[in-house]
Amino acid sequence: MKIIVCVSLVPDSTTKVKVADSKKIDDSGVSYILNPYDEFAIEEALKLKEKTGGDITAVSFGTDKSKDAIKKSFQMGVDKGVLIKTDLTDYDSFTAAKNLADYIQTQNADLILFGKQSIDFDGLLLPSMVSELLNIPCISVVVKLDIADGKVIAEREVEGGKEIIESKLPIVIGAQKGLNEPRYPNLKSIMAAKSRPIEEIAATYSGNKVEIMEMSLPPAKASGKIFLNGKDDVTELVKLLREEAKVI
Repeated sequence: MKIIVCVSLVPDSTTKVKVADSKKIDDSGVSYILNPYDEFAIEEALKLKEKTGGDITAVSFGTDKSKDAIKKSFQMGVDKGVLIKTDLTDYDSFTAAKNLADYIQTQNADLILFGKQSIDFDGLLLPSMVSELLNIPCISVVVKLDIADGKVIAEREVEGGKEIIESKLPIVIGAQKGLNEPRYPNLKSIMAAKSRPIEEIAATYSGNKVEIMEMSLPPAKASGKIFLNGKDDVTELVKLLREEAKVI
């Protein structure tokens, strides 16, 4: 089975975000990590390879910095890495999807795995965009996946429950937390990943469909009020909920 896992580099969720020029975040002091949902996609690819054989390629679209996401994929056990290189830092989801789809189109892959979303923009767009561009099925928010004899059975989360979907290869899958438990790289794989080659190819598309007009931090939370007099403060509390918080 030929498997492609699309990976991205995102700011660590503990990062204190600062806006640089009203349209992007300030990179200074920001630490970047492999998108956590992509780890579920990689682990699922590794489990399928262990079961059925084949090879796994990690692909990322971005600047040289995105090589770090591929290196982490190597540490987990991915066979090959490809960077679709761009000098753009303000590309939208469609630009990323088009470049990924253009590369995947040439690879004759059986399975394309994504994390269901990246934790920076949280758009949940790339799996469905890439599947549409490739004209193949897509199942996202997947928490259980079985593939045998070209048949795909996936369990995905929906509001209020889960649903079972059947399809066939080739297919795009968006991995959700709960699909598996990503493995921790050992020291040997971490050291070996440092010398693994990453193939670089040029981006094929650069025409954004969306422009960020303004980016800003949410307003600071107002200081809270503490009531110490029990039931004697009920009248004041109701008044504040009505007149200040405007929730009743």
